Amino acid sequence: MSLHTNLKSVTDRRQSAKVMHKLEDLLFISVVATIANAGCWEEIADFGSGHVDWFRRFIELPNGAPSHDTFERAFKWIDGKEFERVFILWMKEICHSGEFRVIALDGKTMRGSGDKQTGSKPLHIVSAWTSENNMVLGQVKTNEKSNEITAIPELLELLDVQGAVVTIDAMGTQKQIADMIIRKKADYVLSVKGNQQTMYDDIRTYFEEGLRTDFKDMSYESYRTIEKGHGRIEKREYFLCNEIDWVDWRKDWRGLGGIGMVRRSVTKDGQMSQEISYFITSLARNAEMFGKAVRGHWGVESMHWSLDVVLNEDKRIVRKDNGARNLAVLKRMSLNIIRADEKFEKASGPRKRFRASWDSPYLEQVLQNM
Repeated sequence: MSLHTNLKSVTDRRQSAKVMHKLEDLLFISVVATIANAGCWEEIADFGSGHVDWFRRFIELPNGAPSHDTFERAFKWIDGKEFERVFILWMKEICHSGEFRVIALDGKTMRGSGDKQTGSKPLHIVSAWTSENNMVLGQVKTNEKSNEITAIPELLELLDVQGAVVTIDAMGTQKQIADMIIRKKADYVLSVKGNQQTMYDDIRTYFEEGLRTDFKDMSYESYRTIEKGHGRIEKREYFLCNEIDWVDWRKDWRGLGGIGMVRRSVTKDGQMSQEISYFITSLARNAEMFGKAVRGHWGVESMHWSLDVVLNEDKRIVRKDNGARNLAVLKRMSLNIIRADEKFEKASGPRKRFRASWDSPYLEQVLQNM
């Protein structure tokens, strides 16, 4: 299977004289066990020892089931950057690309990876998410949230983004990042907040005037969606202006095609709340595409929620060497496989994992999807 083949390419840095289990076998067991509800090295080892005969249908395991110490040591020695690259290459193989593709880049802090006693900060992971496939495309790690600015270009360099619309939150709204996206033959929709104060004030003033005058004598396009459910009505209005010759800073941003605004209104129990967000984009004269790109970016929050709720990422304490970084890759691999399941499609992520823990035919079906 594709996943196992890719796992074979990970370099084994353990001392060969002490090795009893192939590294690709340890990685394969770890992915499968994580899908099947395991959340730590001990649980991964327990699942492996309880399913030795089943695993031997795919791998040899000449020395029986590995111990939890074996798993922990193996993940400690794996080069984190290499493991991230293997993950990205695997995703390139299995993700299909349609005519319109949104790739959202966003960061998440693994809170269980920090240690107050030693002063070590939690690991911060920048992930790429595709709404089209509902999957994580890849990740790179950074030691602090502020370092996302350097991590994003590293991740973009690894990804195939040609023809896609790349969306990033305000921290990643940087000229060099916009330049890189255009050089890779993609488009961008970048959030604008107070960290780009002049740009933020100009865009906000323009659209505030537009809303006040109903955009009289102003060139713009708009797109609107309304969703109803769970006792609430959510309306999103997307506004895109492509005539921006009046903007002094437009020449500083490669490929800049317009500025955008999103007004999101939520009505529940007779009460309405509203929030407004601003953007710059390389998209030209397509408010609907702009709206779908912004909405697609919000899907990355669903991914973060799933990592916490489905895979308990924030509750797991792993701090040794490369363990936390590699565990983050492992969990994103497993999340992709769980989300790709269609046989048990309407079930929640935790329910799918629970079923995979005892229903071997279902587990095999889930793995075959990949």
